[in-house]
Amino acid sequence: MDHLPLKDDILEAHLRIRPWINHTPVFTSAYLNALSGSELFFKCENLQKVGAFKSRGAVNAVFSLQEEALAGVCTHSSGNHAQALARAAALRGIPAYIVMPDNAPRVKVDAVKSYGGRITFCEPTLQARESTLLEVSKKTGAIEIHPYNDYRVITGQATAAMELLEQVPGLQIIMPPVGGGGLLSGTALSNRYFNPGGRTLAAEPEGADDAFRSLQAGHIIPSIGPRTIADGLLTSLGSRTFPIIRDHVERILTVSEANILKSMRLIWERMKLVIEPSAALPLGAVLQYPEIFQGVRTGLILSGGNVDLDRFSWSKP
Repeated sequence: MDHLPLKDDILEAHLRIRPWINHTPVFTSAYLNALSGSELFFKCENLQKVGAFKSRGAVNAVFSLQEEALAGVCTHSSGNHAQALARAAALRGIPAYIVMPDNAPRVKVDAVKSYGGRITFCEPTLQARESTLLEVSKKTGAIEIHPYNDYRVITGQATAAMELLEQVPGLQIIMPPVGGGGLLSGTALSNRYFNPGGRTLAAEPEGADDAFRSLQAGHIIPSIGPRTIADGLLTSLGSRTFPIIRDHVERILTVSEANILKSMRLIWERMKLVIEPSAALPLGAVLQYPEIFQGVRTGLILSGGNVDLDRFSWSKP
């Protein structure tokens, strides 16, 4: 796919991936509505296959491939995309070659293996990851599926906001978190096509605000030395995600670490939903900028629920 996703592309992706993903629910909370002064609708992608929205893009990309898919697919990732791609490839009956840094958490390595992913370890640097992936691709003939800088992936991610708008018509704002921009750019396109007049905002950590600065500058500013608990939002925008964000996203709101943690705890305690820190960003933005959301019907995308439970001291009383 070599063109900006169109409305029909998103509709086709929705039909293509429907047998292989969860049609995730939308939850509300009277307590959080009262706290924020807004009507909040939470799209629960933490309840998605492999625990994150990444399944949408991975399945769409893998099932979009024709004969070139027979050799398999490959990527470099230590997070949700690695698991999502391994699962999608298994569903298609083709191999998935995943390059992971040798310091990747054991829980993520085990998850990729459980979906049949064939892992090659490398040093934990971007240069090592990219050079190792190139070697793997040349050796196997596998097709690279980038975690976000791929129109097939963006189109798949767009189906989350499309579903949300079917479930809750008339939303005035839709807001996901932003890292590499796959979910945000897909959300912006769905909001434009299926909800004319709807506003697309995004939430980003103050300590990893490269997307905010890129939008302000009008060109991509790489993420260098990000510092945030939201480890799913550390990557830079891509050459395909940034133009969509530049043209169709109204504003990126930066969120403090305190509000990320506060929002994560509120969602766990009040909604009984397990979310990862990255998924807490949209609620964090609502709490940090209440003047924007007062009396507004707002859709928030809970991007994932993959928490490293090994960080908890289960053996201690």
